[in-house]
Amino acid sequence: MNQPENKQEALLQKYLNGECDPEEIAILYSWLFSSDKHKHLLSVMKDDFERVLQQQPVLPEEISNRIEMRLLQSIDSRKVNLVPRSRWWGWAAAAAVALLLTTAGAYYYYRIPDKVAASAVAASTITDIMPGTNKAVLTLADGSVVTLDSAGNQVIQQGGTRVQQANGKLQYAMADGKAPVGFNTLKVPCGGQFTIVLSDGTQVWLNSASSLRYPTSFTGKERVVEMQGQGYFAVKQNAHQPFVVKVNNTEVQVLGTDFDIMAYLDEEEMRTTLVSGAVKVKQGSTEKYLKPGQQAAIDNNTGVMEVRKADISSVTAWKTGFFEFDNTNIYTIMRQLARWYDIEIDTKNGDNKLYGGRINRNLPLSEMLSLLESSGAKFILEGKKLTVIR
Repeated sequence: MNQPENKQEALLQKYLNGECDPEEIAILYSWLFSSDKHKHLLSVMKDDFERVLQQQPVLPEEISNRIEMRLLQSIDSRKVNLVPRSRWWGWAAAAAVALLLTTAGAYYYYRIPDKVAASAVAASTITDIMPGTNKAVLTLADGSVVTLDSAGNQVIQQGGTRVQQANGKLQYAMADGKAPVGFNTLKVPCGGQFTIVLSDGTQVWLNSASSLRYPTSFTGKERVVEMQGQGYFAVKQNAHQPFVVKVNNTEVQVLGTDFDIMAYLDEEEMRTTLVSGAVKVKQGSTEKYLKPGQQAAIDNNTGVMEVRKADISSVTAWKTGFFEFDNTNIYTIMRQLARWYDIEIDTKNGDNKLYGGRINRNLPLSEMLSLLESSGAKFILEGKKLTVIR
């Protein structure tokens, strides 16, 4: 590789690490302006780049991740030919280098030309289905219902229990032992997600189409909650009061640990994945103990439980704002999109092609579908019904 190519490859690596200064970012940006086919990237990246270039020299990780996946996934349709993640990253970076070589000799600038900025804004206002947001419905012990969303900031008082809602999170105060115990239910609809901190300090992230039933304070020998859908638990340790999650016909028992449970009824399996600590998964007379990095999968048809090694990054990607597909068929992908974008799906014309990649969950549906179509899929969206036609 000649010297200019080495320089561009080094620049790309700095970008992937979030270490580019404004001048280096400008080189990348000049490439984005070099062709009309990059307009879909510009329309989403404009505000982020505009703000970053004005305020700070280092690209924040959250923006780097978002832009990085749009860039890499839009430049090479070969991503559908799945390879191990480390190898995929290598050839994707190489493909990006090849395209970035076209920026040699480009001029530097720190603001978007007004005409291009206006065009980008216009493109971004096209009617689309937006991704999910922080929203949920809280049903209190007396049956009253409270609607929660990202903007909500309120204190909910029920008897002697104080509940604070702020910034997409619901937090229960530590019980003083005198307040009566009641059961609340937090239900997250399709197109939503929400976080709750229980009275013992345990934190639960709930994915779309999920619910959690729990007491306002924990008494007795165990801390018991009931869940449907998918949730990530960071359990506050208490050796004298184990934490139990009841889901379907299964119990997951822990003392203090981080784990994910995926238990949607329309999926093939219920999966409990251990991130740290230790858990026991119990179904009837069958009990399995998990070590960090392991997953207990229960077949929803046969009830057979299997313990296997898990890809923690893939399992917990939803919690950190991503879809991550690894040898994933279109049927599984569509079920995830249906829950997150709150749409109806028709997959009768789907095939057995497998997909791989990591995609930001904050993309509008049109961009998500564009990325999948670059890998060979084809869709028709009519209102809120998405049909797979290839």
